[in-house]
Amino acid sequence: MPPLHRFHPRALSALRGYSRQRFIADLGAGITVGIVALPLAIAFAIASGVKPEQGLVTAIIAGFLISALGGSNVQIGGPAGAFIVIVYGIVQRYGLANLLIATVLAGGLLVLMGLLRLGVLVRYIPVSIVIGFTNGIAVLIALSQLKDLLGLDIAQMPADFFGQLAALSRHLHSVNPWALLLGLGCMGVVLLWPKTYQMQRGHGPWRQRTHRLMAQLPGTVIALVGATLLAQGLSLPLETIGSRFGGIPQSLPGFALPEFSWSSAKQLFIPTVTIALLGAIESLLCARVADNMTALPRHDPNQELMAQGVANMVVPFFGGIPATGTIARTVTNVRAGGNSPVSGMVHAATLLLIVLLAAPLAEYVPLAALAGILLVVAWNMGEWHEFARLRRFSLPYRTILLGTFVLTVVFDLTVAVEVGLVLACLFFIYRMSTLFRVEPLPSEIAGTQLMRVYGALFFGAVGKVEGLAESLPAGCHTLVLDLHQLISIDTSGLDALVQLQRTLARQGQRLVLCGLNEQPASLIARGGLAEALGPDGIHADLTAWRGACRQAGL
Repeated sequence: MPPLHRFHPRALSALRGYSRQRFIADLGAGITVGIVALPLAIAFAIASGVKPEQGLVTAIIAGFLISALGGSNVQIGGPAGAFIVIVYGIVQRYGLANLLIATVLAGGLLVLMGLLRLGVLVRYIPVSIVIGFTNGIAVLIALSQLKDLLGLDIAQMPADFFGQLAALSRHLHSVNPWALLLGLGCMGVVLLWPKTYQMQRGHGPWRQRTHRLMAQLPGTVIALVGATLLAQGLSLPLETIGSRFGGIPQSLPGFALPEFSWSSAKQLFIPTVTIALLGAIESLLCARVADNMTALPRHDPNQELMAQGVANMVVPFFGGIPATGTIARTVTNVRAGGNSPVSGMVHAATLLLIVLLAAPLAEYVPLAALAGILLVVAWNMGEWHEFARLRRFSLPYRTILLGTFVLTVVFDLTVAVEVGLVLACLFFIYRMSTLFRVEPLPSEIAGTQLMRVYGALFFGAVGKVEGLAESLPAGCHTLVLDLHQLISIDTSGLDALVQLQRTLARQGQRLVLCGLNEQPASLIARGGLAEALGPDGIHADLTAWRGACRQAGL
């Protein structure tokens, strides 16, 4: 058994030789990311079916722990858009208390995965599956925001795809035009704000500095503040955070144990695995994106999983929701100059300061504005160009991507990933079986049939070996297999060779193997086939076999 992973946060090594210049860069980046994270944390929580302060608590506590204990220099953790659909479904089906319990259990599973060094296994998930469920989640996020974008009078949105479509269609008559205009305006600001200021050229140092500052301000904050001021100034008839949730407390919640029921906890296996699986995939994909954007040391996947696990084990006791690495905030951190885990800890401290000083102001934020922001998040989250490129790829790739996408939208992420992995394995087995082949070679020795084997002899390819005994020409007394192109063999392949040898022996014929590589030779020896073939049944190569035949006068 390989050794367990040693708990060693990246912050310990990143802070060696830490300078004042690096701290200033991390401070500026952390404040910037904290401002960006504020509207997203609130929006993700509301879209997930929980209170807005639960998103902020998650961003503060989990964001700090993931940066302090993680295996990446620049990754920012917190509530993520990918969890919206999962969390909403769990809350609707099992209740908030069971969501908190499932999050704690998922955190423990993540810690165990990191401890057992399973972080590298996430890299083996095919990219077609990742793109499929990511685009599927983006569609579901967008669908869930249409209620608030249109201002529809729906008391409770269903958790399933077709139920949401039915609810939206039944209430289209209650569209609030002010909500729609405000939401679309926020979408436009988020999409165009940075470009608008980058295109403007200031005349004079003061205007140039002003334009640079305005271009650096996140469009989400500008949209949120602008929409709030507009709605309050014009007294627009819009639903706000205050009208639905009663505002946000001006403090962090205290430590509290979630209500535990063993009868309901037994049903949380699938939610627990779903949260852990999605958290592992999202965090490690995010860390890989960050690695490609910086020249800093690459992330430690096992340490990152352990940090994600610790964070998810802690935040539920303060009412928080599942957390993972977030690509948008991590990219913002890198572009703002963050170079160590300190920037992530500053981001959490910035959010805490905002909550302590300005939380009451959040009650005036229109929900339509948050819906507009989340629609842009959903658009940016999806890799829509991959659908246009599907015709360039093979049928298995298209089947897996589209199948995962449809199953994510119609059913849920767990079913989609499970089916996607099964399809990927089946297509891989088929592809590997097509690469295995047995070709006849000319033989100058009478009564012998010479064949060369290529590829890997495994359970998916044994059918091409099982019929060799019946295909031998009349008068053939020896079948010679040249195996120097056989790269590997499994126990099913070994059994096929054993059965071939026994069939030939019953027919008064013999089997000879030549050119065995290390792995096939080892398994054949351990499986007893070498002993059954006898001392003249295995040769180093065809040349050695021909030499033995000449010595025997054949």
